[in-house]
Amino acid sequence: MSRDLDTTVPDLTEPPVLDDTPLVDLRKYDQSNFDRGRSSWFVLLWWLVQSVAFPISPHNFNGFRCFLLRLFGAKIGQGVLIRPTARFTYPWKVEIGDYSWIGDDVVLYSLEQIRIGCHCVISQKSYLCTGSHDIQDSAFGLKTAGISIGNGVWIATDCFIAPGVQIGANAVIGARSSVFSNIPAQQVCWGTPAHPRYLRQI
Repeated sequence: MSRDLDTTVPDLTEPPVLDDTPLVDLRKYDQSNFDRGRSSWFVLLWWLVQSVAFPISPHNFNGFRCFLLRLFGAKIGQGVLIRPTARFTYPWKVEIGDYSWIGDDVVLYSLEQIRIGCHCVISQKSYLCTGSHDIQDSAFGLKTAGISIGNGVWIATDCFIAPGVQIGANAVIGARSSVFSNIPAQQVCWGTPAHPRYLRQI
């Protein structure tokens, strides 16, 4: 259902309306067409293994965590470091290149494919999100799109990477940035939304 665009600037001095009629009806939400890529029992088994085995594994047992991810279908290169508190929604939709690091409390919300190149650093508390919802749909329909991270990228702490984003090789995303569009290769970027600031040089 289309609505006329209201460009009126709201009066921010007035308290907001809280009890208006909702534009969405969550009773109509339906994700039956979404393909998780594995059967329900396999998904539940992965969530159980991750919730138990990951947190109790010692900090330097990266090989063990990589083994578990590979066992559940992830493509993990050699020399990859993954911290115990990192979270992977569906590992069979994740690919991580050689010698990359996944920090503490990183979330790979992999409803769609997440590809991370080699020698990348995804720092602690960053969130790579491949799923969202259609705010123009009264049923709040699910929308998904993959994320691709080029070789040599550093995503600094507490960053948000939106669905469909591609980050070019050797780019840097500054701490607490939000990335909603593609980032060119070798650019140092920050902000919300993140924008290129200068060329990375070594």
